Amino acid sequence: MVEEVDEEPSVSIEPEDLKPKPPTKFAPRGIETFTVCRQADETGVSGAGVIIEGVQYATGQVVLHWLTPPPIGSIAIFASLSDFKKVHINPHPTNKTIITWSDGRQEEF
Repeated sequence: MVEEVDEEPSVSIEPEDLKPKPPTKFAPRGIETFTVCRQADETGVSGAGVIIEGVQYATGQVVLHWLTPPPIGSIAIFASLSDFKKVHINPHPTNKTIITWSDGRQEEF
């Protein structure tokens, strides 16, 4: 009996094929980066200015890098940007928070 050997599938290594692409079922934009700036800090914990660097993945999940406490801050993961907003932005309207996306769009709260 001769055993058949499956050939490995061909994998493209062309740069264009390797770029991240958004799964069309999940998100129209793919991976995006943003910052969160507070113009004030009503709790006195994070301070004012740019306090977060963030990434939103094509699935909608968000990973945040809090820039405080120094020197390295901390990381937080949220199922969605709206979940993050419910906890850290909406309850604190006096902070006058601005989210700025890498393409220049801004959301003000």
